[in-house]
Amino acid sequence: MNRRAFLGATGVFGLAALTKAQQPNLPTKLPVEQQQPARADEQTIITVDVTRVNLLFTVTDRKGRFVTDLGKDDFEIIENKKAQNIQEFVAESDLPLRLGILIDTSNSIRDRFKFEQEAAISFINNVIRSNQDKGLVVSFDTRAELVSDLQTETDKLIAGIRSLRPGGGTALYDAVFFACRDKLSQDQPRHKFRRAIVIVSDGDDNQSNYTRDQALEMAQKADVVLYAISTNRSKMEQDGDKILKYYASETGGRAFFPFQVEDMEQSFENIANELRHQYNLSYRPEPLKTDGLFHPVDVRVKGRKDLVVHVRKGYYAPKM
Repeated sequence: MNRRAFLGATGVFGLAALTKAQQPNLPTKLPVEQQQPARADEQTIITVDVTRVNLLFTVTDRKGRFVTDLGKDDFEIIENKKAQNIQEFVAESDLPLRLGILIDTSNSIRDRFKFEQEAAISFINNVIRSNQDKGLVVSFDTRAELVSDLQTETDKLIAGIRSLRPGGGTALYDAVFFACRDKLSQDQPRHKFRRAIVIVSDGDDNQSNYTRDQALEMAQKADVVLYAISTNRSKMEQDGDKILKYYASETGGRAFFPFQVEDMEQSFENIANELRHQYNLSYRPEPLKTDGLFHPVDVRVKGRKDLVVHVRKGYYAPKM
C-alpha cells in the first residue's frame, strides 16, 4: 500500500479513524453480533504518524496512592532493550475523555443489577464533563448492543442505563471489540483525547464471535485503556476474574473486585480518580520499524522500585 495512505496528523501509532467502508452510523440498540467476524484490521481505515508513540499512564505507590509530582527526567522508556528519548511530557493531563461503559446484562448478575445501574449512573454524573467529554453505553448478554451512542449528553447516557434489563449469556469480547473499533476512536487527532472503557461483568464470556485476544488487540490499536469491575462475589478468583485482570494489565488499566455490592460505587470512584491523575508522554522509536507487529514497551520511574507505573504493554506498528 502507498506510504502516503498511512500518514496522518493523529500523532501516535496504531488504529485511528475506525469508520468502516460503506457502513452508516449504527442506530441505538443495533445488535453488534450482526456485524460479521473479521480480522482486527479488516475494513478499517488506519491513519498513523510513524514519528512517535503516545502513552497515557498513572503512577502509584505500593499502597495504591497516586504519585503526581514526577517530571520528565524521572521516567525512562525501554523498547527492544534500548532506552528511548522522551520527546513530549505532560503531567496531570486533563485531556478530553472518550469513555465507554460496558455493562453485563446476563442472567449471572441479575440479583445485583439494580445497584450496578445506580453505581454506573453516579460514575457518569461525576466523570463526564458536558463541555468536552463524550460517553457511550454498550450492554452485552447473548449479544452486544449499542444502548447510547457516543455523546456529551449525560441524561441520554443515564436513560440508556436505566432502560437495561438482565437476561441471556455473555458476549464480553464482542462488546469490547465493537466499542473500540467503531466508536471510541472517532474523534481525531487521537493524541488529543483519552480513551477508556469500564467493564462491569464477571468476565465469563460464552457467546462472542471474536476471541479474547482479538478484542485486546483492537483495544491496543485504538489506544483504549480497559478498566474492570468484577461482579463475582464468591470471594474466590474465577476464570472470568483472570480475564478482567489480563485486559486491565495489558492496556494500563486496573481491575477491581468489590466483594459486596455496596463496594461497587467505590470502585467506580477509584476509576474516576485515576482518569484525572494521568501522565502523558510521547517518543519516536529508535530504531523505527513499520512491520505491523506488536512492540513491547516498558515505562519505569528511575531508581524507584517502590512505585508502580500503570501503562499499556506496547503498541502495534503500522505495516508498510
